[in-house]
Amino acid sequence: MSVQAINAERQIWVYTQMLRIREFEEHVKRTFTEHPGVIRGHTHLADGAEGSIVGSLCHFRAGDAALATYRCHGYPLALGSDPKAMMAEIYGRVVGLCKGLGVGAGIPHAAGAAWAAQIRKKAEVVYCFFGDGASKQGAFHETLNIASLWKLPVIFVMENNGYNVVTTSEQEDANAANGEPLAVKAKAYSMPGVTVDGADPLAVYAAVGTAVERARAGAGPTLVESKVYRLSAHGNIIAPPGVPLHYPEHEAITVFGKREEYEAALRGDPVPRFRATLIKGGVLSAAKADELGAQVAKEMDAAVSFAVNSPFPKLESALENVYA
Repeated sequence: MSVQAINAERQIWVYTQMLRIREFEEHVKRTFTEHPGVIRGHTHLADGAEGSIVGSLCHFRAGDAALATYRCHGYPLALGSDPKAMMAEIYGRVVGLCKGLGVGAGIPHAAGAAWAAQIRKKAEVVYCFFGDGASKQGAFHETLNIASLWKLPVIFVMENNGYNVVTTSEQEDANAANGEPLAVKAKAYSMPGVTVDGADPLAVYAAVGTAVERARAGAGPTLVESKVYRLSAHGNIIAPPGVPLHYPEHEAITVFGKREEYEAALRGDPVPRFRATLIKGGVLSAAKADELGAQVAKEMDAAVSFAVNSPFPKLESALENVYA
């Protein structure tokens, strides 16, 4: 199977969505200093994974589904969710996407959604995004086994950022410790496993596209290991009452003293890297790229303003949607 080349217009769309994700994440991070106390929980950013997110979702079409874990802001944003409602959700406001009561889902849920898609017989597929740390959990192995056995139309996209909170993949993963790509895990479940440069949205587009075509044709799942580098720390510091929450330096620096590694990752930042690719290829001018950047920054400024001025849920709504 061959994936259709992505045209210039779509490449600009990819870059725009990458910009939007980056600006959204930067605005979330800045909230801790610009609006202290507004975010009281734990947030996890995906800066560095923009190419993987958007490159994968280029193939999304009506009827498909996408599931992610807690590092999840980029996916709905690329698929058209309102950034104002998304920011309001993070701020715990009643006008958020989930009315300020956001919940999480995971890998097994993707298999369930794929089973439903298989039953409908409309060539719908499910995109399941998760980090490399999740591949050490039992649910990952159980899900890949049943997905392969039943040939479910699901694409497992493991966004491998090299760190599991404050440990490296090599410290926790037998495959990584032996120098193997984590996509090798697919062999145990008789499905294709591929590794791709997650900082290159066009490479991700091609790899995920092949997996999507296979799934739509009824041939079953694929495991795509998309190698990225998380540019922010695992999450913000959870501080006691009275102490502002904030983002620390990356674990590469604070735990392992690998400042050079981190600085190299910054030099390979996928957003400016893709900008340079488009400009060099004549797809986008520098002036147009600057204009897009200004528009996106203004859009996310508006999202913060909307969210911070929105009301909280009423206290009496705390027990709504609780069934057990």
